[in-house]
Amino acid sequence: MRNLAITVPAVLSLVGLCACNGLAQDDGARTSTAPAADPGAVTPERSEGRGAVEVIGTDSLADATRVNAAIAASPPGSEIVFRGTFLLDQTVRLTGRRAYRGESRSGTLFRQADGVNLPALMASSVFLDDKTWTGSPISIRHLKLDGNAKNNTEAATTGIVLRAWLSVVEDVHIANMSGDGLRLTNLGIGGAKLNTTQVNGRISGCFIERSGRHGVFVEDTQNKVTDWILSDSWIAGSGADGIHLDNAAGWCVERNHIYGVKGNAIHAHRLFATSIADNYIEGFGEGEEAGAWYGIRATLQGGAASTICGNRIFNFHGEKQPASDYRYLGVLVNYGTGVVSVTGNAIRGKGTPRGTGLHYTTLGETDLVVTSTGNIVHNVHTDRVVGDRVTLSAGL
Repeated sequence: MRNLAITVPAVLSLVGLCACNGLAQDDGARTSTAPAADPGAVTPERSEGRGAVEVIGTDSLADATRVNAAIAASPPGSEIVFRGTFLLDQTVRLTGRRAYRGESRSGTLFRQADGVNLPALMASSVFLDDKTWTGSPISIRHLKLDGNAKNNTEAATTGIVLRAWLSVVEDVHIANMSGDGLRLTNLGIGGAKLNTTQVNGRISGCFIERSGRHGVFVEDTQNKVTDWILSDSWIAGSGADGIHLDNAAGWCVERNHIYGVKGNAIHAHRLFATSIADNYIEGFGEGEEAGAWYGIRATLQGGAASTICGNRIFNFHGEKQPASDYRYLGVLVNYGTGVVSVTGNAIRGKGTPRGTGLHYTTLGETDLVVTSTGNIVHNVHTDRVVGDRVTLSAGL
C-alpha cells in the first residue's frame, strides 16, 4: 500500500487512511468519509488497511475543531497521533475503537484556553452525548494535559472523563485542573445512567498533579464501574482525595505514590475481591478543614474477601489540624460480614494525640473479620482501635 501525505484545513497528515464508505458507526462518530481537502489538495486513495491519522497542533484556537474533525473522519481501528501544542476551546471527543497517542509527555501538550471553562479537556463521546451505554474501548498514551485552572475559574474542569470499557490510560501527565485530574464515570454529562457495565480497564504510569478535587475519581452510582487496575502512578497536590473510588469492587490499586493531599490519600468504597497494595503515601489531611482523615479508608461489602497489604503510610508534614483525627489505615463494613487481610503495612506517625494507626469498625448490624498481622505502627498515639463486632485473627 502506498503511503500518502495530504494537506487539509485540519493540518492533518493521513498515512494509509481508510476512507471507505459504509463503515458501521461507533459511539456516534462519522466514519464514512475523510475531511474535505483544500482545493487542489491530494485526495487519499481508497485502501483496505487502517493507518495513523496525524494531527499537528498550532497552539491556536483552531486546534480543537481540527482535532475533532480528524477523529470524526477516522474509521474504527485508527490510531490518532498528536504532535506539538494544542490550544483547546472545546472538549476533545474520544470516540471508541480508536487509539490516541502523543509523542511524549513533554512533546505533546493540550492546554485549555483562557476563559473557556470546559467540563473536560478530553471526554468519551458517549459521555458528551449523554448516552445510556458505555463507550467502546480506547487507549490514551504519551501526552500532557494542562487545565490552566488559574485562567478558568467558572467551571470544574476535568482532564479526562472516561466512560468506556476495556480501555487504557497510560503515560499521561495531567496538571492544573480545577476539577478532577481523571474521572471514570457511569454518568453522562446530563446525568444519564448506564444500561451496561463498564469494566476491565487500566490506568497506569500517569502523573496527576494540582487537581482542584480528586486526582483520580471513580464515580459510580449504580455498581457499574468495577474490575479495573490503577497502578504505578504519581498523584500529587489534590484539593480533596488523592484517589477516590465510589466503587472499588474488583479493583487493584497498587504501587501508586500519593502526596500533598488535603483529604484522604486513598478512599476506597465497596471493596469486593479488591487489592490495595504496595502504595507509598507521604501524607493526608494536609488542608485546613477539620475532619477524620485517612491514609487508606476502605469500606467492605459482604460476600467476598479483600487484601490491604504492603502499604507505606506516613504524614511527613505533620498532623497539624488540632480538631482533626488522623487515621492511617481504617476499615469498616457496609453490609453483612466483611472479610479482609491487613498485613505487612508500615505506618509511622508524628506522635501527636490525634493519630491512630489501625482503625477497625463496623456499622449497625454488620460484622468484620480481619487478619491483622505483620504490620508495624510507630510513633502513633493509638496503635489500634477495634470496634464492636470485629473479630481479629493472626491468620494461618
